[in-house]
Amino acid sequence: MADRTFLDWPFFEPRHRALAEALEGWAGESLGAIDHGETDAACRALVRALGDGGWLEHTAAEGGEMLDLRTLCLCRETLARHDGLADFAFAMQGLGTGAISLFGTPEQRAEWLPLTRSGRAIAAFALTEPRSGSDVASSTMSATPDGDGYVLNGEKTWISNGGIADLYTVFARTGEAEGARGLSAFLVPAGTPGLHIAERLDTIAPHPLARLEFSDCRIPASALIGERGAGFKVAMSVLDMFRPTVGAAALGFARRALDEALIRVKTRRIRGAPLADLQMVQGHIADMALDIDAAALLVYRAAWARDSGTPRITREAAMAKLHATEAAQRVIDTAVQLHGGDGVRSGEAVERLYREIRALRIYEGASDVQKLIIARAALAAQEGG
Repeated sequence: MADRTFLDWPFFEPRHRALAEALEGWAGESLGAIDHGETDAACRALVRALGDGGWLEHTAAEGGEMLDLRTLCLCRETLARHDGLADFAFAMQGLGTGAISLFGTPEQRAEWLPLTRSGRAIAAFALTEPRSGSDVASSTMSATPDGDGYVLNGEKTWISNGGIADLYTVFARTGEAEGARGLSAFLVPAGTPGLHIAERLDTIAPHPLARLEFSDCRIPASALIGERGAGFKVAMSVLDMFRPTVGAAALGFARRALDEALIRVKTRRIRGAPLADLQMVQGHIADMALDIDAAALLVYRAAWARDSGTPRITREAAMAKLHATEAAQRVIDTAVQLHGGDGVRSGEAVERLYREIRALRIYEGASDVQKLIIARAALAAQEGG
C-alpha cells in the first residue's frame, strides 16, 4: 500500500482527502477489468469508464469557473500508480479541453464540455510541430482568414489521442505579429474536411499518438478560442495548469516503483537473509523515499499556489515537473536494479514503469526547457530585487 500520509499535509482540504480515498477504491475495483490488448480500444474504454465514474468532471469546468489543480494532481497521481494508460486517458481529456475551459465561449463550453466530462467525446491538444517542439513561438502552421472563417494548413505531430479524438485544440499562426504574438487557438472537430491522420506513432509505452496534416482545412470563425493573436497566452496558461499534473503522474509511477521495490527486498533473500537487511539496499530505499517526498512537496506546492489565487505559477510548475519526472526516473531505475533480471522481464510492473516514465521528461516541455524557465525566473527576481 502506497504511503498516504502526505494527505495530512496542509496543502489539502477535507474534500481532497475524501476524493483521494474514493478514487483509490474505484481504481482498485474498476481498472483491472479493462483489456489493454489493443491500445486505441483500451483508451476509449478507459475514457468511458472514467466518465461513467464521474472522474472526468474534474477535468473541465463547464461554467468557466477555475479548475482545482490539487484535485487534478491527486487524480493523476492515483491513476498513474494503478495504470499508466488510465492516467493518460484522464490527463488528455483535461489538456485537450483546457483552452475551452479557460478561454472558450459559452457556446463552445456548452457544446463540448458535457461530452468530454462524461467520456462521450475524446479530446486532444495539438500544439507540437515537426520543427517546433518546446519552442512554441516558432510554430509555422497557418490559419488564414477567409470570408467568415479560417483555412488551416500545416502539420502537428506527437499529438496524444491523435487518431481517436473527437475534437482537437489546434494552435496556428494568424499573423498579427512575429513569434509568440501571432498565434491563435482553434477548436477543430475530427472529421472536418482537410484534417487527415497522416501517421500513427508507436512508442515504448503504447499510447494513441499521431501526426496530423491540415490541407485547406476550413473552419468557421466561431472555432476561435479566446482572442485572435492570443494563442501563445492560451497555450502557456493551459501548460502552466497541467505541468504540475505531469509531475503528479510521475509521482504516482515513483510511488508504485517504491512499493514494488519494498516487496522485493523484503521477500528476496541472499545468503539466508532478506535483501532489505543489506545497508547498501537500505541506502537505495532511503534515496527513493527522499526523492518521492521532495517531488510531492513541489507538486502540491504548485497546485496549492494556483488554487490559492497566484495568477501565474510558471516557475513553480516548472520546478514541479522537472524534479518529479527526473526523480521518478531515478526511483524507477533503482527499482528495476533491485529486481535484478526480473526487472527487465516484459510484463513486470517495474519494467512497465520504466517504459512509461521516459516520455514524461520530454512532453509538455522537456527537462532542459524547464531548467531555462526556472533560471530565467531566478534571474528576473534578482534583477527586480
